[in-house]
Amino acid sequence: MKIFADYHTHTVYSHGKGTIEDNVKRAIEIGLDEIAITDHGPAHVFYGLRKGDFKKMREEIDKINEKYPQIKVLMGVEANLISLEGDIDVPDELMKYLDILLMGYHEGVIPRNFRSALQLFGKNMASKYSISLREEMREKNTDAMINAIKKYKIDIITHPGAKVDIDTQKIAKAAKERGTSLEINSSHGYMTVEYVKIAKKEGCKFAINSDAHTPFRVGNFERGIEIAKEAGLTEEDIINAKG
Repeated sequence: MKIFADYHTHTVYSHGKGTIEDNVKRAIEIGLDEIAITDHGPAHVFYGLRKGDFKKMREEIDKINEKYPQIKVLMGVEANLISLEGDIDVPDELMKYLDILLMGYHEGVIPRNFRSALQLFGKNMASKYSISLREEMREKNTDAMINAIKKYKIDIITHPGAKVDIDTQKIAKAAKERGTSLEINSSHGYMTVEYVKIAKKEGCKFAINSDAHTPFRVGNFERGIEIAKEAGLTEEDIINAKG
């Protein structure tokens, strides 16, 4: 199994240590055909992109694509889920800059409203200490993520199950219906083998990504490939794999 693209990498624009060009050079060095630059969405308190960065990054990526024609560089963002209703932190006017849209649940994010702050973030934190609350939040987390999948054209859900508990089967079903892929994240080790097996039964597609925060980790797919193989996936199940 060969992974030809890394659709989840970060740079100094958010939580990464290298520049866009650093990531691209590393991708070329290891023989990738495509790479996406997907820094954190604007609602992330500590690492989020500034809204003005979108245009700046778009222009930089366009120039890099001209400079390095041997690889395709995509402009993306790892958007944050910010409400129970499935809102994300990328306004419509910024979508025009993107080639690819990723979305995931992260802590340290400014929610859309007080209700979502209490339910989506406060209760999730409290659920670590309450079994009954854990069951309630599993359902709410799942519904919020499905709402986002239905509301936006999301290409990939990042590390589903890593940050908060979810119903993998329900999310996989919604993802299949919308053409959204679920990420097998080589850094987090999510999805787990168990989650992948559940999702595969629903017929959804997967993406194996590095979630690189340094240029050196771009294209580091080893853990993700191990999970995929153990779960019985083939190249046909994975959008960035070929035989």
